[in-house]
Amino acid sequence: MSTSAATAGTSGSPVPVLSYSPVVLSVPGRPVDLEVRVTAPETGTGLPVILLSHGQGPSNNLSSLNGYAPLVNSWAAQGFVVIQPTHLTSRTLSHLVADAPGAPFFWRSRSEDMSHVLDRLDVIEEAVPLLAGRIDHTKVAVAGHSFGGFTSSLLLGARVTDPDTGEEVSLIEPRFRAGVLLAAPGRGDVLNGPMGDMLPVFGTIDFSTMTTPTLVVAGDEDDSRHFTDMGPDWHADPYTLAPGPKSLLTLFGAGHALGGIPGYDVAETTDESPERVAALARLTAAYLRTELCPGDNAWQTARDALATGSHTDSFGRVEAK
Repeated sequence: MSTSAATAGTSGSPVPVLSYSPVVLSVPGRPVDLEVRVTAPETGTGLPVILLSHGQGPSNNLSSLNGYAPLVNSWAAQGFVVIQPTHLTSRTLSHLVADAPGAPFFWRSRSEDMSHVLDRLDVIEEAVPLLAGRIDHTKVAVAGHSFGGFTSSLLLGARVTDPDTGEEVSLIEPRFRAGVLLAAPGRGDVLNGPMGDMLPVFGTIDFSTMTTPTLVVAGDEDDSRHFTDMGPDWHADPYTLAPGPKSLLTLFGAGHALGGIPGYDVAETTDESPERVAALARLTAAYLRTELCPGDNAWQTARDALATGSHTDSFGRVEAK
């Protein structure tokens, strides 16, 4: 177990957080055990939970339970318990699962991992030192970056068609009360890049059934040409095409890493900005606190603060429906 100090809110005061890994869960039929990292504030009770689904970047280790520390540590410092599974898509497992059913992208298994974590939330809580009795199991949200955003979209209600069987698939997880999609893939009918052929399931996504309250986060410089030439607006599709209630946070000057959420000082971050990451962590935490804790006005307060700044002084803009 490791301890680090993250900065919460705007006070600048360091808040100690505890990180524990791996918690190992045996899942029948899964080719390897499901391993998760748990990060939590050192103190507090009745803590809400965020399950974070990692993306599929070029690094060997960040797409696993070992990534996303800049975001995870900040969320924990703001009072959330963050649980990060290593999906079968992770390069850390590629030598073990290359021939397993669903390889190499395991799109269905990724969503199932999150439901397995919810099924064993009590086991995870008891396994982590100093955490037992501190989690509110009724206040649970899902978040995901990039491919993890696709995974989270399905858990929040979006549907796809299995390209192998033609079957319409719903993997909605009603235990998630809210979600955050970070640089998530958009509509499928505009895929004309090489990755569209490699991931045909992306071409079938239907956001019209994604009814769970969700904050969609998109960078206005996130141009994913390997999927589509639609430009940065593609990543706003989960907001545009899904029914309300939804919110869209557009981050100014942000690329696919949204300032550097996959890790500290990592090569794939082309838009390195610790300030942007800190703002993103504050805004997403405020959104989830309001969604999970009725009566908490953190999101409205954060939106008001963002709206009062000029374009050059603020990090982005918010719209809602």
